[in-house]
Amino acid sequence: MSLNSRKKTNLSIWQVIIIGIAYMTPMTVFDTFGIVSKLTEGRVPLAYLLALAAVLFTALSYGRMVKLYPSAGSAYTYARNVCGNNVGFLVGWSSLLDYIFLPMINSLLAGIYLQTLLPAIPPWISILAFTTLITYINCCNIKILANVNFLFVGMPVILMGVFVYLVVHDLDTAYGTGRVLTVTPLFNGNASILPLISGAAVLCFSFLGFDAVTTLSDETDRPENVIPKAVFYTALIGGAIFFLAAWFIQLYYPDNAMFKNPMEAMPEIVLYVGGRFFQTLFLLGILLNTVASALASHASAARLLHIMGKNNPVTAPVLGYIHPKTRNPLYCVLLTGFISLSSIFFDLDTAVSLISFGALVAFSAVNLSVIVKFVFVDKQISTFSDLFRNMVLPVCGLACVAMMWVNLDHDAFMLGSIWAVLGISWIIYCSVTQREVMISE
Repeated sequence: MSLNSRKKTNLSIWQVIIIGIAYMTPMTVFDTFGIVSKLTEGRVPLAYLLALAAVLFTALSYGRMVKLYPSAGSAYTYARNVCGNNVGFLVGWSSLLDYIFLPMINSLLAGIYLQTLLPAIPPWISILAFTTLITYINCCNIKILANVNFLFVGMPVILMGVFVYLVVHDLDTAYGTGRVLTVTPLFNGNASILPLISGAAVLCFSFLGFDAVTTLSDETDRPENVIPKAVFYTALIGGAIFFLAAWFIQLYYPDNAMFKNPMEAMPEIVLYVGGRFFQTLFLLGILLNTVASALASHASAARLLHIMGKNNPVTAPVLGYIHPKTRNPLYCVLLTGFISLSSIFFDLDTAVSLISFGALVAFSAVNLSVIVKFVFVDKQISTFSDLFRNMVLPVCGLACVAMMWVNLDHDAFMLGSIWAVLGISWIIYCSVTQREVMISE
């Protein structure tokens, strides 16, 4: 039994968007601020605007493809239908790095945060408890997950609102209204463009996950209408949250002079604005944000495993299974949870580097799929409108993704390439033994 053959769960567009925003982890703006402020010479909000514009080009390409192929599987499904089984498998295989390792990262982060809040508990126990809870919730109906995520996303956003209020109140009290009503955070007296591009390239990685909502296509009514809007609005709303938060942080901290450690500035940002108690509340909010991201990323990873697994003749009986009551890919959910537990033995840098490679492969593949499908297969380039939609927009998306590829960490590229070579080796093995890489549909 597959997701396609069962009754729809009928997630609403806002439930899908909430899952997407949870995946993106809005509070990451506080973690990266010190790094990007240094890169951009104090223009983090403008760098976020550039990153958002870059991401929206790829979001449009996702929207085009999901209208044609309204089923779960994301970049894997689009590449497979447009370019064939082998290319589709390789894209899906590489994308697994993004989908599988993000739940691991969330488990790692939860262990770090819980160690700060509860130092007496060993990190491995915190990771085990956290991963078990996330896996259990994902074993339930997807609507329960969506509603729980609404709470876990809402609370951190409220805390961010309190942070904004404290910034405005402090600056207005100390310096007057003129310090608040200013466009200084946008330009900060600097017109150079190259530092902005470097900062935007880093911030593009904050948007990883806007595409993950495409894996929920089989659990929405009329996905060809709902999912394209959800992809675009997830990126847009997430970008708006990032921009507003960065604006007020930059307003309070024009540069990094106040930070003892700009690379890990989040605790100091919150401490100076709201004091020790607010800092503790904020850490709890970040933990909730991590729970929300873990739930969303776990769900997306399980569904990509399901789609790829049911199309493989070896794994189809297990990974293709759908629980008749909860109507989710149960074994894929459990497998994702088991893989997440390996975070006990991983370090954060290694896991993060693998995510970036997988996401960029997916983004590149989706933009290329639009060009191949509409320009070379369907030859829809007879009018200026067709040429703009089918060639110019996805090429802009590819150019923006290329900017991210150039700024990708060397270790991420090497580890991701090794993973991709393993996928290519499987394709070659199947070709030599005349086995099917994927079951043809």
